[in-house]
Amino acid sequence: MRYVRFVKGAVTVAVSTAACHSLMYAGFAGARESAATSEDDTWAGAFEFLLTTAASWALMPLLLWAGMLVMRESGNTLLVLVGGSAWVMLSGYFSDDIDRAGGHIPVPALAAYVLLGTAVAGVGHRPDDAPDQEGRPTGPQGR
Repeated sequence: MRYVRFVKGAVTVAVSTAACHSLMYAGFAGARESAATSEDDTWAGAFEFLLTTAASWALMPLLLWAGMLVMRESGNTLLVLVGGSAWVMLSGYFSDDIDRAGGHIPVPALAAYVLLGTAVAGVGHRPDDAPDQEGRPTGPQGR
């Protein structure tokens, strides 16, 4: 088991979560401000709300991938897919909490997301464990 990969995953997921949560917090504040200053009450702030949500959902997988890449880890497809999907579900479920003035996603939910991402990040591809052409492992276990 590669414990360093778990640490790198934890750092990447925590920083990505902080960035996307901050983006949503600031974007939703802008949407509330736009709604408050608009004369049309029906759809005021809706564009900003949707743009912020879409930006956060698109940014999370990108940050997870880039963060692990910067830390020189490969085989991050599972982290990007699971982490991105879990972020969509988490931020979608708690969007009303973030949309309040001073609101945030609850800390236990954020901690659970970081733990999930850390666990998934640890299950990555290890280049020296790749089998050779005959199917034998080439890493330290195969020698």
